[in-house]
Amino acid sequence: MSLVVYLAALVFGMTSVLLFRRPRTAMRNPLTLSTCAAVVLGALVFVCAAPATLATVNDLTGVPNFGAPLTYGMLSAYSCAVLVLLINWRGGPRALVRRMVLRSMAAYGLLVAAIVVLFTLADARTERLTDLDTYYAGTPFMREMILLYLLGHSAAMLVMCAVCLKWGREVGGLLRAGLRLILLGALLDVLGFQLTKYTAVVARWTGHDLDFLSTTVAPPMASLAALLCSAGFVLPRLLPPVVAHWRGLDDYRRLEPLWSLVEPVSTAPKPPTAWWQLPRARLQWREVSIHDALLALAPYFDHRVRERVRDTALRAGRSPHQARLTAEAAMLLDAARRARAREEPPATAGSYRLHATEVSGPSGLVELAQALVRPPAAALAPDGAARTSMTGSMAEPEEPHVA
Repeated sequence: MSLVVYLAALVFGMTSVLLFRRPRTAMRNPLTLSTCAAVVLGALVFVCAAPATLATVNDLTGVPNFGAPLTYGMLSAYSCAVLVLLINWRGGPRALVRRMVLRSMAAYGLLVAAIVVLFTLADARTERLTDLDTYYAGTPFMREMILLYLLGHSAAMLVMCAVCLKWGREVGGLLRAGLRLILLGALLDVLGFQLTKYTAVVARWTGHDLDFLSTTVAPPMASLAALLCSAGFVLPRLLPPVVAHWRGLDDYRRLEPLWSLVEPVSTAPKPPTAWWQLPRARLQWREVSIHDALLALAPYFDHRVRERVRDTALRAGRSPHQARLTAEAAMLLDAARRARAREEPPATAGSYRLHATEVSGPSGLVELAQALVRPPAAALAPDGAARTSMTGSMAEPEEPHVA
């Protein structure tokens, strides 16, 4: 059982590391800070609740069952952190948010203090690592302590369910998906963990034995519920940058044909990048380098090549946009050949703005790169000069350099 609980704690811990990868920025963002606090406290709850941890804590302190108030206090702190996270996530006037956060912290601070006081007053000399809730269900002060921590956790989960239901009707996209995961986790916590705990404790009060609900059913349900809630909290925050990095890496690879063609004339320096910014930073550097190279190749643009290929593409049924891209790709191939051969600029050279320089972001460059590798582009060149420039530049390319 301890191994499963420790694995759940490890998942929580890794999630907090991803969220807290920029400590300076995170410390200034209440939402990121409260998310990390909730996730870390959730991990600590699992660590404290493991039987191996409970036995170690009891041995170190010399107090039987000292791990119980430690675990219950940590669970109450986690419940408070979840409420604080919901408050920061929902937003609103700063004064109102601050007031609600302070009230939540004060309420659960009193709860933790009450748990400690009740444990101090109770007579719990027999160490119980897995069935403490049911074993001491009828013991004075221990009974109240157990009921108090359950009620405090139930209040937090029920508030979470209500907020997720209400807010889920007002938002969409990833935020709604995250709220649904949180709601599912909270419901699983209420029904799978709390209800089974309440049932087992009440059964003890009435002279029945349903301890297996508390010792066997409740722990895995709590683990699964906490993981779902954690996924719901971090999904709207982690998935967008992950998708952005993935798209950046895809665009970076799709720009390779264009970069291989213009790399010899690019003079843009390569900036240092952090590992978590690598795909997007490399894409930005490649964009800058390609634009720099396009400026260097502009004097070699032969507009006769562009116009002939464009007209041929239009007659072949291409759309105006596709015909323009095909023509610009042919002109760029011809310009790269001239620059590599150190030829004089063509007599028809003049100012022309490529489509790739008219749109923001890498989409225009990606379209131009893909036009370079389309087989029909070479076939559309109507004369030998254009066809030679297009096929020749591809037949004898410079050795590509991958940034």
